[in-house]
Amino acid sequence: MDTVQLTQPRQPAVGQERPGTRSLTRGIRLMRMIASRPQFGWRLSDLAAACDLDRATVHRMLACMTEERMVVQRAADRHYMPGPLMYELGLALPDQVQFQLRAEAMLQVFARRLGGVAVLLLRSGNEYVCSVRAGALALSGSVLYPGARRPLFTAAGGVAILQTLSPDEAHAVLLDNVAQEVARCGTGRLAALQKMRERSDRHGFGVNLGDVVPGVHAFAVPVRAADGCTVASLSLLGTPELHGEQRIDDLRRELDAMAAALGAEVRK
Repeated sequence: MDTVQLTQPRQPAVGQERPGTRSLTRGIRLMRMIASRPQFGWRLSDLAAACDLDRATVHRMLACMTEERMVVQRAADRHYMPGPLMYELGLALPDQVQFQLRAEAMLQVFARRLGGVAVLLLRSGNEYVCSVRAGALALSGSVLYPGARRPLFTAAGGVAILQTLSPDEAHAVLLDNVAQEVARCGTGRLAALQKMRERSDRHGFGVNLGDVVPGVHAFAVPVRAADGCTVASLSLLGTPELHGEQRIDDLRRELDAMAAALGAEVRK
């Protein structure tokens, strides 16, 4: 996978404004951002900065979304969070709901058997959304919880998805991901994220040996639909003691088998 330089121009991102759809695009961008931090929520000023919109515009949009129950404002700290309408709209996709329930049951068994934390990440454009997290192993610093949305290149599961894309598409996604990372977090993690991608390329699947979060190892493989397209990834997170580098081959076989089973559920 190529190295993306910070001097390269940013490619069009998911949700880029198109002629005649400015308000709709901004609203979708705002909803995506709110959904990316379902537990913590957003202050108005932080949300405006993250969406690159002025505070007055964001305030007006949030007022409308709150009235429609798409967004709620937590009384304790006035943070904006996903509202019940987001969930209710998702119920219009019963096949996805059934897959979610089946995946939760399968990952619970998988995590117990391997003694780690199993995570299912769904691809969402240039990002992933954490769909399932199963397992009781305590891992400090892990941000992979259901509902979390991040750029693909920030997790081993996202890298496993990137590895299945064409070179041109992967490069465009990386350009967008780097721009997102710099805008939100600065350049401090870029070297660590690059190290994870290079390590994963050497092994042929997603491998993170404490490269991003010290003390957390992660291994990931893609989950494919009937047409061969990658729709998700399966990850196993653990500690260096339980899931060290010496177990890479065994963990790869376990992940591939479970990913195939998940792919069969997708095809149903």
